[in-house]
Amino acid sequence: MSIRKIAVLGAGNGGCAAAADLTLRGYEVRLFSRSESTLMPIHKRGGIELVENGQEKFAVPFFVSSHLPPVVSDVDLIIIAVPAVAHDYLAKSLAPYLCDGQRILLTPGHTGGSLHFTNVLRATGAKASFGLCETVTLPYICRMVASARVEIYRRTTNLRCAAFPGQYTESLVKEIQQVFPNVVLAENVLETGLSNINAIMHPAGMLGNLGWIEKTGGDFYYYRDGITPAIAAWIEAIDRERLGIVKCLGLKPLRFIDIFYSAGLASNEARASGSVYRAISESEPNRTIKAPSTPDHRYIKEDVGYGLVPMADIARLLGVKTPVMNSLITLASVASRTDYRREGLTLEKMGLAGVRREDLPKILGAGF
Repeated sequence: MSIRKIAVLGAGNGGCAAAADLTLRGYEVRLFSRSESTLMPIHKRGGIELVENGQEKFAVPFFVSSHLPPVVSDVDLIIIAVPAVAHDYLAKSLAPYLCDGQRILLTPGHTGGSLHFTNVLRATGAKASFGLCETVTLPYICRMVASARVEIYRRTTNLRCAAFPGQYTESLVKEIQQVFPNVVLAENVLETGLSNINAIMHPAGMLGNLGWIEKTGGDFYYYRDGITPAIAAWIEAIDRERLGIVKCLGLKPLRFIDIFYSAGLASNEARASGSVYRAISESEPNRTIKAPSTPDHRYIKEDVGYGLVPMADIARLLGVKTPVMNSLITLASVASRTDYRREGLTLEKMGLAGVRREDLPKILGAGF
């Protein structure tokens, strides 16, 4: 079925980039944010300014609203472009309004996002027959540089995508490729979820730079200045533990540096060097991105609670040890005064509580 009408839920960096880009490409786009104040600059300007490769264009989405039902009514595709901490709210809000045949794309699913989203929809009583899939990361490396103005630094390349249940991956990914040609097939949603580069690199970078962030309000370049050789060593240790989980699941064991390179974030030379420090600190698309102004940021709340926590929980289910992940979860919980092991994305929230490790492949393929 052809995709023409698209709802974009979330008006942050990725949501505004998608809404503007897809509008300019001729899709009928409806943009939603539950915060009217977030949408106010777009209403005032009458649209979204998109900057890419030095060119400025102005996009006027078909409909912009903080009221969800008219945004998702009768659309072909619903793009979820929000932090993972908002998935629970959106799944509960969407459940009564989903229609048969609609597709939902989590951009990204983070780690375990499709499992969580499906579990919440099921618990909320969603009756429609829909297709759900997720990508590894956002289709765009982008930032809101001013009100109603988004800049795309790079379009993500080789963007892996999988459906839940996995038996629908091939057909759904073919449809998503109509909208995002940079999407490629992944085996299942744990291949995408365990390739969560933000969860691999952001917690180490944030915790290693907490003093600098609090002292300067984030007045430094996060990737170029904040990722030092010592912090890169933490990231490499996280990656080794993640690869242990990947191998236990029988998935292709791609290193962080290879995923980073495939996404268009590292040079050939950096990848060839094998240095995570060099790959991140020299990343051209990320070079002008400043550090968060406060520790109260998605780089911890999302990338620990909805990145490291589900990775560590899946590892526990599989019998894989993750001491460095567990240490960073503990440090982040103390620094944020939040118990991420309880508040984050647990096996129970993903619908995997009590599941035996040998049953996991069947669930990934056929669903709950």
